[in-house]
Amino acid sequence: METAFTRLVGVRHPIVQTGMGWVAGPRLVSGAAGAGALGILASATMSLEELRSAVHEVRSRIPEGTPFGVNLRADAADAAERARLIIDEGVRVASFALAPSQRLIGMLKDAGVVVIPSVGARRHAEKVAAWGADAVIVQGGEGGGHTGEVATSVLLPQVVDAVDLPVVAAGGFHDGRGLVAALAYGAAGIAMGTRFLLTSDSTVPDAVKAEYLRAGVGDITVTTAVDGLPHRMLRSELVASLERAGRTRALLRAVRHAAGFRALSGLSWPRMVRDGLAMRHGRELSWSQVLLAANTPMLLRASMVEGRTDLGVMASGQVAGVIGDLPSCAELVSRVMAEAHTVLDRLPDRLPDRLS
Repeated sequence: METAFTRLVGVRHPIVQTGMGWVAGPRLVSGAAGAGALGILASATMSLEELRSAVHEVRSRIPEGTPFGVNLRADAADAAERARLIIDEGVRVASFALAPSQRLIGMLKDAGVVVIPSVGARRHAEKVAAWGADAVIVQGGEGGGHTGEVATSVLLPQVVDAVDLPVVAAGGFHDGRGLVAALAYGAAGIAMGTRFLLTSDSTVPDAVKAEYLRAGVGDITVTTAVDGLPHRMLRSELVASLERAGRTRALLRAVRHAAGFRALSGLSWPRMVRDGLAMRHGRELSWSQVLLAANTPMLLRASMVEGRTDLGVMASGQVAGVIGDLPSCAELVSRVMAEAHTVLDRLPDRLPDRLS
């Protein structure tokens, strides 16, 4: 299925596996890329050397020339260093969870890297398009992690109409019917996070995957208790306790987690402060929210790496409530594409006579 996105990136299928922190490591990314989708490494929770090693590992697992990407934090103090790393390593795609600067986009594009920011509003898409982005991923409110309030079905057509770029739809997608729906809205592909998290190639512990599989749509909530920003995740006793906690307890917890993340990431305190300043400026956060944001990496790591759902949070799109199995990436991509083609083939027969 060729689209403007597959032509731009060089993948066989218009499907993206998103760069989820602690989840989108070499095994998952190589599984998605090997299946013909665009796999994206999550670099925010890696040091520079860990990122370089992860890029090498992905490349060792997939056929030569298979495209994949790296997700970068646009507001990180070392964003330019990470961009230089993926240029030097010949990575095909750079994606961003926040809008990168015009200078960073230019640096990557001059080196032949395809730049694909993620956006949650029409105005953000217009801004990065004007700065030279090659495509955008637009996430509606159904998506997991930090999310907005506007549903994909409302946001996606706004962005498609606003920019003359390939648009990839995210938030609420898990099957071939969703891919066809996104194409009907004018998108050039879909991006999936939770659906790829729930595959046999994902390194998330089995006990955590079981929590996702048990969840219904009503078990997935949006809370600001983790870091002060709207965050979609599975409902759990820990989430409830965070929501009950007072600000003082929450800030003390955040300080402990900031120290823990510093030890894991190798970042210095000055570097973390600079990242906090960038985050505060880019999102207009209070200092207490910046400090609370230190919760996120460590609370996610507790679940996604250590399997401690009692100590960690589980970011999740609403689609977790309708997912019931753990296919491999190859099986998942094949299934999505087969279903999409079946839906497209049968669509004229399902239309009223006056429309077919």
